[in-house]
Amino acid sequence: MAPVPAAAPPLFGRRKFWARRLGVAPFLPTSRAEMDALGWDQCDVIIVTGDAYVDHVSFGAAVIGRVLEHQGFRVGVLAQPDLEDPDSFLALGTPNLLWGVTGGNMDSQVNHYTSDRKRRSDDAYTPGGVAGKRPDRAVITYSQRCRAIDPQLPVIIGGIEASLRRIAHYDYWDDRVRRSVLLDSGADLLLYGSAERAIVELTHRLADGEAIADIRDLRGAAHVARGRVEGFHELDSAEVDEPRGLVKLRLRAAAAHPRAQTVIRLPSFEAVRDDKVLYAHASRVLHLETNPHNGRALVQRHGGRDVWINPPPVPLRTEEMDAVFELPYARRPHPRYADARIPAYEMIKTSVMIMRGCFGGCSFCSITEHEGRIIQSRSKGSVLREIERIRDSVPGFTGVISDVGGPTANMWRLGCKDPAIEAACRRPSCVYPGICENLRTDHSDLIALYREARRLPGIKKILVASGLRYDLAVESPEYVRELAQHHVGGYLKIAPEHVAEGPLAKMMKPGVGTYDRFKRLFDRYSAQAGKEQYLIPYFIAAHPGTTDEDMLELALWLKQNGFRPDQVQAFLPSPMATATAMYHTGKNPLRPLTRDPSAEQVAVPKGLKLRRLHKAFLRYHDPENWPILRAALKRMGREELIGNGKRHLVPTYQPKGTGKGGEGRRRPRRPSKGTALTQHTGLPPRETR
Repeated sequence: MAPVPAAAPPLFGRRKFWARRLGVAPFLPTSRAEMDALGWDQCDVIIVTGDAYVDHVSFGAAVIGRVLEHQGFRVGVLAQPDLEDPDSFLALGTPNLLWGVTGGNMDSQVNHYTSDRKRRSDDAYTPGGVAGKRPDRAVITYSQRCRAIDPQLPVIIGGIEASLRRIAHYDYWDDRVRRSVLLDSGADLLLYGSAERAIVELTHRLADGEAIADIRDLRGAAHVARGRVEGFHELDSAEVDEPRGLVKLRLRAAAAHPRAQTVIRLPSFEAVRDDKVLYAHASRVLHLETNPHNGRALVQRHGGRDVWINPPPVPLRTEEMDAVFELPYARRPHPRYADARIPAYEMIKTSVMIMRGCFGGCSFCSITEHEGRIIQSRSKGSVLREIERIRDSVPGFTGVISDVGGPTANMWRLGCKDPAIEAACRRPSCVYPGICENLRTDHSDLIALYREARRLPGIKKILVASGLRYDLAVESPEYVRELAQHHVGGYLKIAPEHVAEGPLAKMMKPGVGTYDRFKRLFDRYSAQAGKEQYLIPYFIAAHPGTTDEDMLELALWLKQNGFRPDQVQAFLPSPMATATAMYHTGKNPLRPLTRDPSAEQVAVPKGLKLRRLHKAFLRYHDPENWPILRAALKRMGREELIGNGKRHLVPTYQPKGTGKGGEGRRRPRRPSKGTALTQHTGLPPRETR
């Protein structure tokens, strides 16, 4: 039977909890004094987060808190509790129903460490940008503290750190495969992805007296199971994607069982820890089961226990997205921080998120794995109302909206033409290796949104700063015209990531020809508007599938096109990403796997020396990098690129006092004509990367 679109009851369809009569809090309380002022004797839910508490829809803790408040629950927030103070976790007392734990808008390890495993000196989600206010592996530490306070109270983990660590996963910082974070944290449930539906249903069921041990059917949830689950047919993952090749006879036999009553058993934690082919296989199967309309439950043995992962959450409908985004957020940091600057908030305080999800499927990115590949769009009216709220409520607003976008700039209201096709689709990307014939690429709705937004009284400029999918944009030249003439402030960031086919194929990114098409359109329409505007391309060094020759090709392309990147980023293997599976295993989970020793092996740049070389190719113009580049060119047999002419990549001479820094100093400067500032080190404000 062909899959049909998954359905779910309305997000806010339940009768509200009794505490709704207490009204709406100006800010969710963070102290006992604030609870007293609200007339609360206890919180129903306490959210523990590794971020500062910013009551804004771009911060996950605020979203979950306001969603539960809308349902009548009393919600408090413990933001960055002090682990050295034993009373910090009791600042709000204990919750009536559950602890909710999140590491914050970023995985705590990504937040703390660079791609070279060096400790970062700041934290964009902390007042003053101060580092060290959250622990490493915050979800584990916070959960264990909550559990120690009262072992009987349910502990629920969620957010991107939990979401991307829901199964056995390679951890770059430990350089080993770790267990599911559900086991290490000791939590009762793990909610992955955008969790509004799951947390609303869960909290109501707990309030109705249901035991946490009996709540096992939530979509987008994982729990620890013991023994077989009645009513489910168990399918070995080898019957879905055999590591030695597909077994079609078994697939036909398995098809007789309804997908909703089928669970796929992945290789165990011990197996994927010890066998890289099985690790890559498990990664491939997990990503094949991410469509909420046809994804099946997964189970993975860890010692004597099973981690059971229910199918993905059903995406929010437009009216539900509007309801979530229009809850009574204060849209600013909690007053407890006084005038302290929170960098992540400063980045988004005049921006508007118009959608969730991404169907690009880039192998190195966490957006699809966390938010899904089905776009969830707000209505035009909801977006316009938020712009007006920013205009009317943000202190010092200058009339400029800094961004209208989301995980991507231009996927709003785009998606599959046919719900039945979408329900059956198992492609990891709608745009790679080419744009799917079933994908709507018409940008006319987005153009209309831009035009109405900039006509609002008091709005001087609407900028687009989110990541632009230029392979989609070229399908709508009118959109590129609108963008270039009205919504770019001199520079537009885009992400070709590379120019060589080897790494691009592993990234699932379009070829450089698509970038060239977009650049021609962008330059033409900028000139027509009488504007001098430039593209700022992002590039990744040391991505799986990248050779020294690929980086040389990119360096020559940069020089030929007059780009001199200032800041660059080496690939950072985030948990659960397909590219991380490539990094760890040297295998390609984008294709059926095999143990044949002659099968494809993915080139993986590992080791600090090689990663620094790949970054040095991007900064070919920096004298600090010239010695290692000369050595590499000689080793590669490309000495003809060493010289003092325009056709050479690096000169023969070395300026006095340079060449000892390895990968080059980073000297900030404003980009000038023909140059581009490339920065992959900025910390995103949303739960997306």
